[in-house]
Amino acid sequence: MQTLFEWDFAGNKDEVVVDMLHRNIDEFAPGIDNVSFLEELTQGVARNRSVIDEVITKAAPEWPLEKINAVDRNILRLGLYELLFGNREQVPPKVAINEAIELAKSFGGENSGRFVNGVLGAVYKEIGEPGKDQTGKKKMPEIDLSKAPVEQKGAAVVYSIDDAGTIRFAMVHDVFGYWTLSKGGIDESKTPEEGTAAKIKKEIGIDVVIEKKLSENEYVAYHPEKGPIKKHVHYFLARASYQELTLDRGTGGLDDAKWFTLDEVVDLTMYEDVTGLIGQSIEIITQK
Repeated sequence: MQTLFEWDFAGNKDEVVVDMLHRNIDEFAPGIDNVSFLEELTQGVARNRSVIDEVITKAAPEWPLEKINAVDRNILRLGLYELLFGNREQVPPKVAINEAIELAKSFGGENSGRFVNGVLGAVYKEIGEPGKDQTGKKKMPEIDLSKAPVEQKGAAVVYSIDDAGTIRFAMVHDVFGYWTLSKGGIDESKTPEEGTAAKIKKEIGIDVVIEKKLSENEYVAYHPEKGPIKKHVHYFLARASYQELTLDRGTGGLDDAKWFTLDEVVDLTMYEDVTGLIGQSIEIITQK
């Protein structure tokens, strides 16, 4: 943690991170016997920093990376490296999250533990909660949700049918390596349907017509200033004309947008809930 903090302060120069690590070992932990593991962690964070930082941006979109204090930022980088790239047999995901929370409580500010918990917890859910049945050393801390504000989000399975009857789905690709649905926050002045259509227009550049509500769910995120926030997500089926998709490059966490035919979409790497929504949508579309 000391090394990553120093490395960040020095401008994230990858070539010096190991030198910093060994200097800190000599000064603060002489004789430690797991140097190779520490080297793996520091080099892994440095090597994957751009992807990890994009994940942080996606998981905490209201909190710009440069405004997260350096301690919290590097605890998140360390926890996300173990969660996304580490050996899950060696460090189970729930253990990686718990250890990051403890680091935040020990070295961060008053709200650091909850903030780190919220970001890592959101990513953990996003990647399908690997190892959720494994028992960690500590339970993740409870968050009081009785007064938490609710923010509305919208997402849609966007499809088109061309003159030849070919069905295609518009999907976006995220930095976790999954194809998923266009999704985002809804303007409070709009209905969920209007807000979702506007968000899709901004994110992938096409107009859609909302046809049917598929489902809705709720999860909790943690903002370092606002505290816990309930995110209520509305999922819709929406139709569009088959036209070029233009990904908004200002959208954190996404790197591509494409159309896929029925045959192609079934072979994509998708989140379990997205797979279910696509399956539900195919049944509705093909029964028309």
